[in-house]
Amino acid sequence: MLLWVPHALLALLLPTLLTQGEGLQAHNLSDPALGRLSDYLLSNYKKGVRPVRDWRKPTAVSIDVIVYAILSVDEKNQVLTTYIWYRQWWMDEFLQWNPEDFDNITKLSILKDSIWVPDILINEFVDVGKSPDMPYVYVRHHGEVQNYKPLQVVTACSLDIYNFPFDVQNCSLTFTSWLHTIQDINISLWRSPEKVKFDKSIFMNQGEWELLGVLTQFREFSMESSDCYAEMKFYVVIRRRPLFYVVSLLLPSIFLMVMDIVGFYLPPDSGERVSFKITLLLGYSVFLIIVSDTLPATAIGTPLIGKARSWGRARCGLAEAPFTSRLCHPSSLPCAGCTGIYFVVCMALLVISLAETILIVRLVHKQDLQQPVPAWLRRLILERVALLLCLGEQSTSHRCPATSQSTKTDDCSDMENHCSHLGARGDLDKTPKGRSGPPPPPREASLAVHGLLQELASMRHFLEKQEESREVARDWLRVGTMLDGLLFRIYLLAVLAYGVTLVTLWSIWQYS
Repeated sequence: MLLWVPHALLALLLPTLLTQGEGLQAHNLSDPALGRLSDYLLSNYKKGVRPVRDWRKPTAVSIDVIVYAILSVDEKNQVLTTYIWYRQWWMDEFLQWNPEDFDNITKLSILKDSIWVPDILINEFVDVGKSPDMPYVYVRHHGEVQNYKPLQVVTACSLDIYNFPFDVQNCSLTFTSWLHTIQDINISLWRSPEKVKFDKSIFMNQGEWELLGVLTQFREFSMESSDCYAEMKFYVVIRRRPLFYVVSLLLPSIFLMVMDIVGFYLPPDSGERVSFKITLLLGYSVFLIIVSDTLPATAIGTPLIGKARSWGRARCGLAEAPFTSRLCHPSSLPCAGCTGIYFVVCMALLVISLAETILIVRLVHKQDLQQPVPAWLRRLILERVALLLCLGEQSTSHRCPATSQSTKTDDCSDMENHCSHLGARGDLDKTPKGRSGPPPPPREASLAVHGLLQELASMRHFLEKQEESREVARDWLRVGTMLDGLLFRIYLLAVLAYGVTLVTLWSIWQYS
């Protein structure tokens, strides 16, 4: 009689149990596959432990860099700001699943803060850039983790602008693990070095700087301990576009130098040449003040064009990089600023031109008590320099001192003749009155004629002195003209040599 009780209870409870089981199964099937997969992966995940089952096995991290833009190049502070696309991936042995169990899902995006991420940083970081926050990473079913993010990188770089505005800069981005040795994290390159070097697919190429290429280099280094670290270097090689600086800096300076050369064709005895040269020098100084904000300031060396602040130079070799730039950190010993070599030399040439003009004007300046040209200077300038410059001497008055002496002798002889003539007239006055002859002139008339002759002699002497002074002035003018031609040719050769040297150097730097 009591045997039917269990059967009755089982019959009553079985529908209830079947209903609960069907409800639970339906509930599990209604959950999204992504949620079930995320719960499956992260339920027992420990993000503080390196994701390997064998601790002796290093985690291989592959990285890649694509340069998007060159934001700024601060020569004074030796800082380069770039915007890059950074990619890295590694294998996480604890983030693996069978796609068939989760609706054939092969890729899942999860929060980056929920899993283990390698501590790879850039050694040259000097400031935190304004990079967008990317909180997610991609995880594939076989355990591959992909971390893609854009970075605004503010890094220290040894900027050498001696070749400005035709300079090429080589700055490095060194990616390495800050803590883990190569036994824990090993860094490799995601793509081949050739693809990384010539990848300009996303580079914004409309700015001041042109991307020449991105070189890569892997090396192992050790600190004071015996532990080795892995690092991957990306050398970002950029070149400045010089057109703006050529138009705004070089051409005005060249025009002023050409006008200085043209100023030599003003007459050397004209005072306008000095004022013209002074005006050019003043205008060049104002030009340098106006463009001082355009010129770059560097912390290493002195640029050929521009302004610089000389710092101690700390160089570090890079044999693998095929560029002349060296990558190192600047020292911290600033000193006073100095102007670029190009503008200093141009200013020096203008000063030399002004000094030469002052010398020539001083030589040809007419003076009342000007001394005659010395014989050695006459032979040196009017003969040898004239022959060297292929300028025939135009002097028709190589008058020797004997000429003026003979003139004075003739004056004295004329005066003696006049005196003797007057004496003879006096003798005639003493002759007897009875002797036949013309009547003698009155004595007052003789004195008047004698005074008139003395006045004429003094006037002639004064005119001859003036002529002699004018002849001395003409001799000095010829000497000054010859010397001016010689110095002008020397100055022109110096300017041409300087210009050819600059053009040659800039051509080498531009097309090297």
